[in-house]
Amino acid sequence: MIFYLSALLLGLCLSAMGLGIFITMKIFKIPDITTDGSYTLGAAVTAIGLIQGWSLGLILLFSIGAGAMAGILTGLVHTRLKIDALLAGILVMTGLYSVNLTILGRSNIPLNNVNNIFEALSIFGNPIYNELWVGILFLGILSALLAYLLRTDFGIAMRATGNSESMTRAMGINNDRMKIIGLAIANALTAISGFLMAQYQNFTDINMGIGIVLVGLGSVLIGDALINWLGIQHLWLRLLFIMLGCILFQMALAVALAQGVNPNMLKLITSIFVLAIVGIPRLIKREAL
Repeated sequence: MIFYLSALLLGLCLSAMGLGIFITMKIFKIPDITTDGSYTLGAAVTAIGLIQGWSLGLILLFSIGAGAMAGILTGLVHTRLKIDALLAGILVMTGLYSVNLTILGRSNIPLNNVNNIFEALSIFGNPIYNELWVGILFLGILSALLAYLLRTDFGIAMRATGNSESMTRAMGINNDRMKIIGLAIANALTAISGFLMAQYQNFTDINMGIGIVLVGLGSVLIGDALINWLGIQHLWLRLLFIMLGCILFQMALAVALAQGVNPNMLKLITSIFVLAIVGIPRLIKREAL
């Protein structure tokens, strides 16, 4: 039971990243690889802040700001230098590896003896229940704020930019600015996942973000499949289902491990799982035609 609760907690901590990938992939149709770097960046800032004794609110703000700066840099490289979005993300992600290593000072920092967000907001005697409570709290706040943002005039303009750049350009909307802001928001959300994960697992590692974009992509695809299957139109419910996809993805990996799969094969299983999510519906659709 504890094993599956841990998978649930992982899904909750990674839900913010799922929302970020939802913005880049589903709204702007941009494959943003910056996620791998900004996730670790949020965790690195969190680790240093906790060791230095900063307040948790300040650490969260710095993590969000660092992630947003990474997204802005990717957006500037893509829009100002006219470099393909995929390549822009790879370039920034590669540079962030050195930045993160410089922030950490070494490859791994343990966080066993520091006060974390789960202890600061504890209301239950059982630490697992406190972790669940904090994860759900962040899930609710982030989904509500993002749903509100996307329903404002600015959010509608941002969504319209992803649907038709020629139309929004004709309406006087600065598409490049919208992309930069969208990437900033997406990577700020990803950094929040790094902030939570560093405190949940009690350490920050320089390689913790490698392949994390694949996990986020699979989670968003699961959530999107559920949204299409159930015909959900309400924006806030769509965001909740994207986060549910993050949880289901982690649960699927937990089931694989529970069946005795070698943990060294987890990355391969993740790749095959995402490939199945993407490929099987397309094969079924092709057969139907």
